[in-house]
Amino acid sequence: MFPFIFEWVWDTSHLLFMGALWYALSIMGLGVTYCVVKSIIDTNKEDSGSHSHH
Repeated sequence: MFPFIFEWVWDTSHLLFMGALWYALSIMGLGVTYCVVKSIIDTNKEDSGSHSHH
């Protein structure tokens, strides 16, 4: 199913499937990256004495 595997065929169905797969994986990767960066920023911004998030 991947282009580096010898069974890969350059036809429309393979291209559409792999395009949709990589599109979905990119969106999920961007979402996870955003959450990790946002949590790191919020953790560093928060002062240790207050519990303002509760």
